[in-house]
Amino acid sequence: MTTYVLVHGAWHGGWCWRRVAARLREAGHEVHTPTLTGLGERAHLAGPEIGLRTHADDLLGLLRYEDLREVVLVGHSYAGLVVREAADRMPGRVSRITMVDAWAGRDGESLDDLAPAFFRDWIASVTVDGLIPPAPAATVGVTEPDQVAWLEPKLTPHPRRTFSEPARLSGAVDTIPCRAVLCTPGGPMPFARLADEHGWAATVLDAGHDAMVTAPGALADVLLQDACGS
Repeated sequence: MTTYVLVHGAWHGGWCWRRVAARLREAGHEVHTPTLTGLGERAHLAGPEIGLRTHADDLLGLLRYEDLREVVLVGHSYAGLVVREAADRMPGRVSRITMVDAWAGRDGESLDDLAPAFFRDWIASVTVDGLIPPAPAATVGVTEPDQVAWLEPKLTPHPRRTFSEPARLSGAVDTIPCRAVLCTPGGPMPFARLADEHGWAATVLDAGHDAMVTAPGALADVLLQDACGS
């Protein structure tokens, strides 16, 4: 049995992993889908003071209080920064990391540092009171009407500081086996380049950026390979 911790990206919550988690549990594995502070069912805690460090602490708290060990950490999009910082601070609890279309920087780098100019400009134009409102579902590759109807009402504003706060990494995270799952390798975001710069093996998935919504079975099958260490 493998223990998975699936960490959602910006504007989402643990709810977005529902179909992927069900598939992993059916295969006999333990799955945790935490919701980061200020998002999803924890949206009432949202505020401009919430940063990357807050979310890394959320994840560390889960590992510690659920006494999770030999964990496969899965980070989607923004959560790539979250899982890497948490793993760096508690590397003995993590066996593998999987980055799903995810941001990944070095010590001292923030998402703002890694993002293309058009994305930073959009963030600057829409942020209100330290929160970034969600964009339409189509921007994350979700266009099927039933999927849009399921996704959009659940998206919540995301704390701006999480994108500007730089990562704190000692280098311990780079000793943990990691691979990338690229859902939009030819898209405008630099996920493929970041994976290449870190030297990670990559699996290309024919899905939009929100693969847990548009292709949950295919994403689950890729994650199940982690249970075999492949």
